[in-house]
Parts: sequence; structure tokens; C-alpha cells
Amino acid sequence: MNWRSIWAIARKDLKEVRQNKAAWAPAIVVPLMFAIIMPLVFIILPQVIPVEDVEREMGDIATLLKNMPPTLKMIFDGKSLEQMFVIYMAGFMLAPMFLVMPLMFSSVVGSDSFVGERERKTMEALLYAPTSDMELFLGKVLAAVLPAIGLSWMTYMVYIVVVNVASFNLFGGIWFPLASWWPMMFWLTPALAVLGISATVLVSSRVKTFMEAYQLSGSLVVLVLALVVGQVTGVLFLGIGTALVIGAVIWLVDAALIYISVKKFKRSSLIARL
Repeated sequence: MNWRSIWAIARKDLKEVRQNKAAWAPAIVVPLMFAIIMPLVFIILPQVIPVEDVEREMGDIATLLKNMPPTLKMIFDGKSLEQMFVIYMAGFMLAPMFLVMPLMFSSVVGSDSFVGERERKTMEALLYAPTSDMELFLGKVLAAVLPAIGLSWMTYMVYIVVVNVASFNLFGGIWFPLASWWPMMFWLTPALAVLGISATVLVSSRVKTFMEAYQLSGSLVVLVLALVVGQVTGVLFLGIGTALVIGAVIWLVDAALIYISVKKFKRSSLIARL
């Protein structure tokens, strides 16, 4: 296997993605919302509104706290209403939203991988390049997985700074990140990025337009929305154990999906379509 060829394909894809506004625009807008705007709203709000209003909102949160595992409940012990509100919103409710980014961005780049080549009239030259099917496939996968994971981690670092700076006066110190965020970001996030691209590259090689590929692959976000609903309703909380288990399941699905994708990926069929 020629890794030089694999990296050359990945670099070419990344260069072309930078020229596609539909691909890089979400990479700017979504992190801006998740890492800066949303945490600032939930952190500043309880510091400027009356305590009575916070207590009224805490009525719903108190109910959800009863469903939390004991290890997570301990985080709220001895905290004021304002502090509990901030911990609940910034530390728990927004957590699943960060799982949208690796899926979304890897899907965007993956959707552009083959359909974009066809639309730019560069597909034929790529397919006749002196590389194996495996090298071509892995180059496309790396071009989407690496920036998706990198973007998620950079957004997470910005989120840490924003949350701690905005809530420093309220807590009198640094309290974030919570322990449950580490397996979510460094175990579950890469698993979702690989899931997105392993499905999307295969889909994009079989459809005609970038938007068609992106819409089909975008349906994977439903998986993350299920986690968001579970967190909001108190049915499921992304604690350390939960994140590790979900991540393990997704990694197994990734392995199976990549195996199937590699087996089915044949450049000869793509050449025939051209």
C-alpha cells in the first residue's frame, strides 16, 4: 500500500473542499454557535435574571436530576441555583450537540469526494491514476475524517475557554470540563466521524449531485438527535460509561461498514458510468 499516494489524494480533496462554500461554510457557522453563542446565552442568563425566575426553571431540571446516576448528581451538591443551571445547561444539555460536528463535516467532505469530482469533470483523471482501489478509498476517507475530528477538538477547546471565562465570577474558579466530556470527545467523536465518512463516500460514488449525496448522508444526524432527545428528557445521560459503550458499538459498526464499503468500491464501475 502506497501511503504517499493516499496522502496525495487526501491533500487534493482538502484543497478542493476549501474552494467549495457549501462544504466549508458549516465548518465556520456551527462551531461559532456551539462553542461561543449558545454557552454564553446559558451562562449569562442566570446571572442577569432574578433568582425567582431561575428557580422556576429549576423546577423542570430538578425532576430530571432525579434520573441522573449518583456519580453525576454529586456534581450539583452544594451548588447555588444559578450554578446548577449553568452546570446543567453547559455541562450536560449542550454535550450531545458537539457530536453533530464530526458527522456533519465528514459527510460534507465525503459527499464532495466523488460527486464533486464528477461535477468538476476531474473524475476520469482520478480513476485512471496509478493507485489501487484501496488507496483511492482510504485517501477519500482520510480527507474527511481528519478535518472533521480536528474541527471537533478545536471547537471543544474553544468551548472550554468560553465556559470557564464566562462563568468565572459565578463559580470563583475553573470547573469545566466535566469528566464525562473526555470519552465523549476523544472516543465517541472519532467513531462518529468514521461512521459518517465510511457511509458517505460509498453513497457519493453512486449518486449524481453533491446535494443529493449530502442529503442522503445527512440522515445520519438522526442518531445524534436521538442522544440529544435522550439527554433533554432525562432518559439517557452521556456519562463516562454510557459514552464508552456507545462509542464501542459505533466503532464496531464502523469496522463492518468500512469492510463492506471497501469490498463494494470498484473504480471499474465508476469508469463504466463515465
